[in-house]
Amino acid sequence: MAEIVVPQLAESITEGTIAQWLKQPGETVSKGDYIIELETDKVNIEVISEFSGVLKETLKTEGDTVNAGETIAIISESNVSSSEEKVVEEKITPEITPIAESFTEPVSNVIASPAARKLARERGIDLQNVAALDPLGRIRKQDVSNYVPEGRSVANTASPAARQTIPAQQTAQTNSNKPVETRRMSRRRATIAKNLVKVQHSAAILTTFNEVDLTAVMNVRKKRKDTFFKEHDVKLGFMSFFTKAVVSALKSYPLLNAEIQENEMVVKKFYDIGIAVSTDEGLVVPVVRGADRLNFAEIEKEISDLALKAREAKLTLSELQGGTFTITNGGTFGSLLSTPILNAPQVGILGMHSIQNRPVALDNGTIEIRPMMYLALSYDHRIVDGKEAVGFLVKVKQLLEDPEKLLLEA
Repeated sequence: MAEIVVPQLAESITEGTIAQWLKQPGETVSKGDYIIELETDKVNIEVISEFSGVLKETLKTEGDTVNAGETIAIISESNVSSSEEKVVEEKITPEITPIAESFTEPVSNVIASPAARKLARERGIDLQNVAALDPLGRIRKQDVSNYVPEGRSVANTASPAARQTIPAQQTAQTNSNKPVETRRMSRRRATIAKNLVKVQHSAAILTTFNEVDLTAVMNVRKKRKDTFFKEHDVKLGFMSFFTKAVVSALKSYPLLNAEIQENEMVVKKFYDIGIAVSTDEGLVVPVVRGADRLNFAEIEKEISDLALKAREAKLTLSELQGGTFTITNGGTFGSLLSTPILNAPQVGILGMHSIQNRPVALDNGTIEIRPMMYLALSYDHRIVDGKEAVGFLVKVKQLLEDPEKLLLEA
């Protein structure tokens, strides 16, 4: 017999929640197979079996909290007699039955996200039959949601197993007989909620605003985007301009690149910029390391890669830790103005917003329609004064309105 234990997750993470068992009791397990998916405060982790054999018993169920080093399953190793192997084989080989009656996910080389695998199990869908929209062939949750088996209507795609999971999200009735839906928070959503409340209570958050004319940046992008893409195989977006502007401004106003540790201010001389990315499980902030040493193409590639990993739940803990300042872009969802919340223990976060064509009075007395964006800088007033915060935001504005200066400083 061999025990499957929860591995050491990370220095700051000691426990996780079982999201789903990827193998069920009675199934054959090979060394290197993914056996369970754990949800931690920051990322989902698929645990690999170090043994080959048959999964004899699972000691924890989905939704249970487990600690690093805790035994969660027992594997009967495959050093059994041929007669026993035959019995085991007969036991774990399922009969072929209609999908509405029974489903066991087959062993295959299908590449799918953990969320997609979980939804496929709930709905009794064979992932081999699901078409992937991802050009790399990875099946996502949306692909499974959109899948309709031949000869069946959308209304009947859910299996009885899926319908049995509804009580976790069942519709309840209040005393006034008005329908509500009660859902359990995922571990990550609960952690996000706790951290947001904590930072609101522990930091003296203040937000200052400005607006930037993006005419010059848009002209550069229009002029250089085709050549840039041919040379670097990545699009020239806005984020590289903003990241470079932020790094330059942090060098001029270093307290915004600091954190508070008890009664000390730790001012960081490196520039690891967090980029907020929205996912189905909530907002995550992967980190672009050494942004001051990267050129525009390298920044765009890094952000693109991290964003894709975030949406596929493939980020590692190291890619989420250690940021010194954060940029968030609510403009992708149409936000015109907001007050972003600090990403503790950082003391500054820049909020980008929608670009709108607005009439602007120029220095020569004329009025022109310009592409304008509101900027918001939230900061911890405990160590950052208004003078530094406003100066930082003005610096970012000036660099974006004169990209040549930005390129020279970079």
